[in-house]
This record gives sequence, structure tokens and C-alpha cells, in this order.
Amino acid sequence: MKRSLTLSRYVKKRTGVPLGASHSMRNMLSRSLGAGSFPQFWQYWNPVWSYYLSRNVMRPLSNVLPDSIAVLFTFLVSGALHDLAVSLVKWKAVFFFTPWFGLMGLIVITSSKLDITYRHFTRSFRAAINLSVIAASLCLTYLMEGALN
Repeated sequence: MKRSLTLSRYVKKRTGVPLGASHSMRNMLSRSLGAGSFPQFWQYWNPVWSYYLSRNVMRPLSNVLPDSIAVLFTFLVSGALHDLAVSLVKWKAVFFFTPWFGLMGLIVITSSKLDITYRHFTRSFRAAINLSVIAASLCLTYLMEGALN
């Protein structure tokens, strides 16, 4: 039987420091923004959230669906949970994060399938690329939302 990682081990693997360490946020930001591909960005981003998504959404879906579909559904679930949280705070229905995260999931799947990497660039340029992909997907989602309303 495959042994699963504890949350503490998972976070240390993703950030390089123990859960709750003083430099964990800095390491998470540095590793994710400096990632050499967009899928790698998501491997390092918010390790606590990704731990629970991995265990409770991605892994079970991967048992019954192709990995790319499981990845897309995991992004959609994450977006829906973000929408739910914002809806509860605003006390009105919000449906923005689900399509945005779905779009980012499609970008992750596509860039994985096409093996799009930018490892050979400097860390600051890789960060600019990762932030640009996030900003572009955010703008596209915002424009699509405006077109639908």
C-alpha cells in the first residue's frame, strides 16, 4: 500500500521548510513565482490548500477519470469553493472564481501536454511569465463575465 504524505511533510516538500516556519510564505512565493512552467507554479502555490485538494479531490477523481480531466475538475472545485467563500462574505451569489480557475486548469493541462517550459530564463523573467499568465487569465475571465452579463 502506498504511504501518503502528512500535511507537514507535504508542506516541507513544497516550501523547503517545515509547516509554520518563519520563511514558509517567502519560500512558497519564491518557488511558485520562479517556477519554470505554469504547472510547476501550481505545484508550489498554497501547499496547505493543494494538500487537501490533492487528497480529497484530485486523487479520488484520478481513480476513475483521465488525469487531465481530474486536474480540470480539481481546479473547478477549488474555484467553486472560492466562490462559495466570497458569496458567504458578500451574502450574495458570486460565480467568478470557478470559470477563472477552470481556465487556469486548462492552461495547466495544455502547457503540460505541449511541454511548455521556461526553465532556461532568469528567475525574475519566469516570475513575470507566471504572473502574466495569471493576469491574462484573470482579465479574460473578467471580460467573459462582462460579456455574459
